[in-house]
Amino acid sequence: MSGPVTSADAPAEPQPAAPEAWALEITQSRESRVGAIGVRRALPRRGRRTVGPWCFVDHMGPALVSPRRGMNVAPHPHIGLQTVTWLIEGEALHRDSLGSEQVIRPGQLNLMTAGWGVAHSEEGTGTYGGNLHGVQLWIAQPSATRDGPAAFEHHGELPRRDLDAAVATVLVGDLEGTTSPARRDTDHLGVELSLRPGTATMPLRADFEHALVTLVGAAHLEGQIIEPGHLAYLGTGRAEIFLSAKEPTRALLLGGVPFDDEVLMWWNFVARTRAEIVEAHRAWMAGDERFGRVDSPLPRIEVGPPPWSP
Repeated sequence: MSGPVTSADAPAEPQPAAPEAWALEITQSRESRVGAIGVRRALPRRGRRTVGPWCFVDHMGPALVSPRRGMNVAPHPHIGLQTVTWLIEGEALHRDSLGSEQVIRPGQLNLMTAGWGVAHSEEGTGTYGGNLHGVQLWIAQPSATRDGPAAFEHHGELPRRDLDAAVATVLVGDLEGTTSPARRDTDHLGVELSLRPGTATMPLRADFEHALVTLVGAAHLEGQIIEPGHLAYLGTGRAEIFLSAKEPTRALLLGGVPFDDEVLMWWNFVARTRAEIVEAHRAWMAGDERFGRVDSPLPRIEVGPPPWSP
């Protein structure tokens, strides 16, 4: 489900995050495809590259897959980010150059840290047929860890908390003492909200900027309806929000301290300078040891150089 990021998503120039205080901006996601699956790309977008350190949100499906035809994203590289994979329906197989091979199912979390460099594939399991529906997110790593070693972790269970007419599952971070076991390199939060008909009070940290993405149904917030295919940016300064739904709804709340570094994104790389991107692309195309090898039956993905390369 991951990437690639193109100039249609965001300019290939470093830009500050530009957080805003107490906003409610609803933007439309861009329709894209990853492999054979349609996705709604909520981040990055021109004018808003990050929410906290969250810099990429792809809402995938639902799409009908078979054991032979489904999500087959061949081996590709990453630098400077963490991938977070969360499924609503179906199952998928993660393979990476660390030797990891992990099936993920609804209610489970895969988190891969790229650091200096890693490669992975996202494939069908060869046995599952039915709907595939989920989301993949990227988290920009801070300077302290973005050149560090790659890593992978799988969490079969995550903590939950009741919030009036909702259940919050904490994917990453801490929600007033309900803490995910997943690694985090910055101060940020990712929560899936399962809303029942009624109103739920969601506590927020005022020093975080937040955004909401609806995955199923429709979330109601301050007179606005947030449906799949849109991102609601909430800004900073809020201590809570009141979310309501008229039908069972699932939404993703993302937040974090505004990311200080200027982020440059191209293809599957998150960096700070063009030179870093050019060198990572060169290393991948040369097949050197920086990204390792993924034990996958799929041929690795190769692309031309960045548009600014000589």
